[in-house]
Amino acid sequence: MSENDPSSAPHHTEHTVGETIVVELRGEIDIFTAPSLAARLEALTADPHPDLVLDLRTAAFIDCTGLGVLCRARNRAEAAHGRLRLVTDSVRFRRILRAVGLAGVFELHPSLDSALARAPQAVTAPAAAG
Repeated sequence: MSENDPSSAPHHTEHTVGETIVVELRGEIDIFTAPSLAARLEALTADPHPDLVLDLRTAAFIDCTGLGVLCRARNRAEAAHGRLRLVTDSVRFRRILRAVGLAGVFELHPSLDSALARAPQAVTAPAAAG
């Protein structure tokens, strides 16, 4: 959460599986690091019918700026008749999505394999107490 801490900078790797671009995000996605991620996701969603998977399993932190980046990427993908999925096994991240009213907005998957399945799936956020 500090712009002076190089370990907090988000790093990402990209690879293609079939026609799907998989972006693995690592580190912190916050007000300091979101602009570069937003620029990359804007480029990836500029093509017609973008097919993206964002793997968040190794992301350490995301703030409201990062959530905004994810929302814009999803909106751009859908506007281009594409698809964007999130991979996360974090109960905390799912709780944040519920708290801010985004639980039903994203297509969530617990594993990369399930995200890469061709058929769109319903959001798989388990019901949690409290």
